[in-house]
Amino acid sequence: MTVHDLPVINAGLNTLCTVLLLSGFVCIRKRKVEAHRACMAGAVLTSVLFLASYLTYHAQVGTTRFTAQGWIRPLYFSILTSHTILAAAIVPLVALTLRLALRREFPRHARLARWTLPLWLYVSVTGVVIYVLLYQVMPGPSVRP
Repeated sequence: MTVHDLPVINAGLNTLCTVLLLSGFVCIRKRKVEAHRACMAGAVLTSVLFLASYLTYHAQVGTTRFTAQGWIRPLYFSILTSHTILAAAIVPLVALTLRLALRREFPRHARLARWTLPLWLYVSVTGVVIYVLLYQVMPGPSVRP
């Protein structure tokens, strides 16, 4: 495995995070608290692994430029912009939501989770969409150190 394998690993981690988040949501709706806890712990761990892998890739490879032209270009940058803003915002939201759960402040946890979950899902799903657009759809992305 090389550093150039990390984008596909990152997409896989984002996909796994999405599955864990949705599973955790279903579990809590069915009042399966232990299963919910396990899914959400898995989602947090998966996100931490993603972040470490993402930072490692970009520290070693640099910026990957989106070189496609036409209608897909503004679509890509719209998704990337919203993803980037919400990815920065989701970190403290997840941390606070997790903290409230660990402190057993479940009413506050549930109120905040109603915001955290959809935003976290959006970041995870759009992370995969960005990967597909950048590495699978467009011809040969350009890498800049």
